Amino acid sequence: MRVVRIREHGGLDRLVFEEAPLPTPGPGEVRVAVKAAGINHLDTWVRRGVPGHTFPLPMIPGCDGAGVVDAVGPGVTARKPGERVVIAPGHACGLCPACASGRDHLCRAYGIFGETRDGTCAEAICLPERNVLPIPAALSFEVAAAFPLVYLTAWHMVARRAELRPGETILVHAAGAGVSTAAIQIARLLGAGRVIATTSTPDKARKARALGADDVIDYGREDVLARVRDLTRKQGVDVVIDHVGATTLPTSLKCLAKGGRLVTCGATSGPKVEVHLNLVFFKSLSILGSTMGPLGEVHELLGHVAAGRLAPVIDAVLPLSRVAEAHRRLEARDVFGKLVLTTEA
Repeated sequence: MRVVRIREHGGLDRLVFEEAPLPTPGPGEVRVAVKAAGINHLDTWVRRGVPGHTFPLPMIPGCDGAGVVDAVGPGVTARKPGERVVIAPGHACGLCPACASGRDHLCRAYGIFGETRDGTCAEAICLPERNVLPIPAALSFEVAAAFPLVYLTAWHMVARRAELRPGETILVHAAGAGVSTAAIQIARLLGAGRVIATTSTPDKARKARALGADDVIDYGREDVLARVRDLTRKQGVDVVIDHVGATTLPTSLKCLAKGGRLVTCGATSGPKVEVHLNLVFFKSLSILGSTMGPLGEVHELLGHVAAGRLAPVIDAVLPLSRVAEAHRRLEARDVFGKLVLTTEA
């Protein structure tokens, strides 16, 4: 079978196509013939490397995927060959107190496909039975592959960590990113009173409004803090969703109303930030970290996607052979939503 493999960190040329043996599912595992794989910033970090972090190279990247079960290992009871499925991107031990209490994303052995073990940028993948969820016939493989990581991340940030309440105001940075397109829709679904987004182009602003943003701030031409204060009559927002990091987080804190919550899941512009604590304690602010979410929330989100209450945004669908182009576009932020790769020739 064809796979994309990263053997050492570096540029786009480190994405190497190889032939690999078709894997055999072990006990409790199923093999999925991958039809579509979603691309995330995580894939670019695995390729480039992250200072101070060790990835177990060589690695097949990709955490999102959808396809058809074509083989099952010993002990598999729920999944059967021929089923159309979507892949839940996080894997855990399933035995510890965190897993037993439905908080598997806090398991000490928690990992993500394409980061801690081989992922979905291949024609087939073997994975635990619990990580494949059946999808309805009406849901395309491309749409199914576009939602797991970003929607799980955004749902856990907005619904669980921030605990957004109906009527509250939320600020979502970088509206064109996958997590942000999901966060805008989720905020609307949960009854946000006002959704404010930031972005960099008129086209992205138009698309953000179509997703449910009430107001969009062009951070390249406008003062984000001044616009937020104006839109909220100097009160500030209740929640900020921030995955940009160094260039946005200080402003994000200033945008918060008293008792506001900032949730961060990443730092694409850099992780080092200077925080003035007097702002945090005088205004009773909360700074909350968030990574992924439990498997149960993937089931919950699949129900919303299947019912049409949440609609994954796909910027483009490309063949697997153009994986380098997908990485390049994602790094250049030349996308609105998700890039999806298909294995079909």
